[in-house]
Amino acid sequence: MPLTDTIVAISTPPGRSGIGIVRLSGPDSRAIASQFLTPIPFHPWQAHLAHLLDAGHHPIDQVIVTFFEHPRSYTAEDLVEIACHGSPVVLRHAVERALHAGARLAEPGEFTLRAFLNGRLDLPRAEAVRDLIDATTLYQARIAAQQIDGSVSRRLAPLKEQLLELIALLEAGIDFAEDDVSVAPPAELLRRLAPIIAGAATLAASFQYGGLVRQGLTLAIVGRPNVGKSSLFNRLLEQDRAIVTEIPGTTRDVVSETASIGGIPVKLYDTAGIRDTDERVESLGIERSYQAIVDSDLALVVIDATRRIAAEDDALIARAGARALIVANKSDLPPPAPPPANAIPVSALTGDGIPELRSAILAAVAPAGAFEQETGFITSLRHEQLLRESVTWLEKARAAVESSIPHEMLLLDLYAALRPIDAITGATTADDILNRIFSTFCIGK
Repeated sequence: MPLTDTIVAISTPPGRSGIGIVRLSGPDSRAIASQFLTPIPFHPWQAHLAHLLDAGHHPIDQVIVTFFEHPRSYTAEDLVEIACHGSPVVLRHAVERALHAGARLAEPGEFTLRAFLNGRLDLPRAEAVRDLIDATTLYQARIAAQQIDGSVSRRLAPLKEQLLELIALLEAGIDFAEDDVSVAPPAELLRRLAPIIAGAATLAASFQYGGLVRQGLTLAIVGRPNVGKSSLFNRLLEQDRAIVTEIPGTTRDVVSETASIGGIPVKLYDTAGIRDTDERVESLGIERSYQAIVDSDLALVVIDATRRIAAEDDALIARAGARALIVANKSDLPPPAPPPANAIPVSALTGDGIPELRSAILAAVAPAGAFEQETGFITSLRHEQLLRESVTWLEKARAAVESSIPHEMLLLDLYAALRPIDAITGATTADDILNRIFSTFCIGK
């Protein structure tokens, strides 16, 4: 797509609202906006009151116009934002007038693409913009905002810097040997490689938690009839979503809803009570209960704390396997015998034990210490795969040093390790390497 023309788009969601924003970006933003607005001074970073005009210069709407002068704008270009009343007709009219005046309709994501290409955002920050827009919990929004502010970039920057320094060291020793530039011995190369490998591997491993933050998890609530699955479902949701009665088999199908647990979006599935039955509809519901166990990240196997654990409970726990989290519901009532040692006692009726259950759910799916890590973890699968690719090449480079492989061959592994990092942060050019060489070594004096 051409990136030197002026683009226009509606920047607010479709539908009616109090305010809707039309955004123009590019060198002709002011000139194009002037053709369908009453005259305003376009002072940078100031809001001005104007009227949106139709083709006959009749006022359509009273609007607020803000001009952001390059390079201090979102796209690092001249950018005009027109805040109209949120009528779809008015917003569409503003876009049509801009198109008629010479603008082009923006492609999806083109404003952020221009911000990246113009150096306003690096790739991790640009990707975090999408995550912030897609956030469904405040915790997700806070993590995305931290990434827009550069939390991931700051973790990657020193690793890339150390790798570039090592590449520059080896390049200088090979290309400028006649200038007596000494290349570090194997022990020094290994010393320099160690923190790069450790840092990249640690950052890649952080996706175990970061992916959970971004994508959330699925949780099936399963158990025999009348153990309180639907009551627990409603308690975790903090609303009455599922029907609760004392009649066994009330839930015939899987009911799903999303809740926030510790800031993580969790899709809960309330399932049919599992028992032997000849009733056709209930049997279909039980089959779906079993499928929910297979499809979910975690299964809450609910048992009745007022009854002794039955063979059916044990069979269900065994079926769930490693994904099982045993919950002893109705703990507010006198139990006939102590529940299993690994069961979490709760009362869906009173709410007792629910905070502990929430903590146990998160502990079961998140690595130890993850919730103390507020910044600098990755949430993108693409980043995780690229970092693991880089670690693979760095490990090969370490093996090459230990095997006394020539430095020319070692450099191939180091450049291969750099490419995936470049795919995250942006490309490194040959000039970057040369500048680093000449700024680090006294060559050609």
